Amino acid sequence: MMAKDSVKKRLSRDSSEGMSFTEFSYQLMQGYDFYWLWKNKGCILQLGGSDQWGNITTGSELIRRMDGGEAFALTCPLIRKADGTKFGKTEKGNIWLDAERTSPYEFYQFWLNVADDDAERYIKIFTLLDRETIESLIQRHRENPGARELQKVLAKEVTVMCHGEEAYENALAASQMLFGGNSEALRKLDERTFLAVFADVPSFDLPKAELPVNILDFLAVKTNILPSKGEARKMVQGNGIAINKDKVTDINADVTESDIVNGHYILAQKGKKNYFIINII
Repeated sequence: MMAKDSVKKRLSRDSSEGMSFTEFSYQLMQGYDFYWLWKNKGCILQLGGSDQWGNITTGSELIRRMDGGEAFALTCPLIRKADGTKFGKTEKGNIWLDAERTSPYEFYQFWLNVADDDAERYIKIFTLLDRETIESLIQRHRENPGARELQKVLAKEVTVMCHGEEAYENALAASQMLFGGNSEALRKLDERTFLAVFADVPSFDLPKAELPVNILDFLAVKTNILPSKGEARKMVQGNGIAINKDKVTDINADVTESDIVNGHYILAQKGKKNYFIINII
């Protein structure tokens, strides 16, 4: 371990970094892990980012020294996100291939929102599109970056590859929910996607026992969506209120249990862009 260049540089007198015992011993832990997999599972190849080269070769060396075995390392240059951090399970805000850890909607949104420079790199790395198609997309994107065609194609290709066409279509429909959508589409969203789409919007709690409730009371008494029933009346009559994407124009209308989405929520909208989640408890 001491003979490795990466360790020598860090522990040299000229280095201002130094190395903690935890970091120093990490390669031994990973090396033994490779040895165990080789011995018990027949694993002869470990893949990783270029930063893992020393750790992986420690494993292959351990296999050779302990049992005279042969194992191999394969690394590739690190692929970093726009903020300079790498793709990895220990990084904050990372994305997972497992839909239980990162929903297809969140997965789709990640690729859709990458920076322009990253999109040009990622579409070459993470998709199977041919060179001519990629170069054409990049050229069109540079001519009209506002259309974000490159990000849209990237997000579609990677989401379909990892989660399938249906998951992509659902993610696309969910992403359009803030700018349109309807009650039927809203009710099709699973709870996790629903909460992801409307993350960070104001929320209120409302006991289920208090339903049904008149729309004006719902907006101004049971919640603080509007400051008064008078303001609520004006908004409803002015076609400015929607419940679960359906416009409410009758001041005598009631919000009922049938308006609950995913068993727990009602989505209220004031104007075009102001959303509120009412948690039914």
